[in-house]
Amino acid sequence: MAAETTICPRCGHQTIEQLYTSPVPGAWDVLQCALCFYTWRTSEPDRRTRRDAYPDGFKMTIEDIENAPEVPTVPPLRTRP
Repeated sequence: MAAETTICPRCGHQTIEQLYTSPVPGAWDVLQCALCFYTWRTSEPDRRTRRDAYPDGFKMTIEDIENAPEVPTVPPLRTRP
């Protein structure tokens, strides 16, 4: 796997980190974009792993990322009465 030649399917960024590798050699790798944090497994279909096949409605630009609303924090678990 050549992470340096991979671009993010979602935002097109070129800095991709390899997070995990399958215990079965060559089966899959888990990659993550350093910009938008999109994460994918290399064994997934093209619509999840290739920029040219990724659905247009879910693609992001740098402007989209910079102007994204803050994701709310997960509230604490409820306690039983």
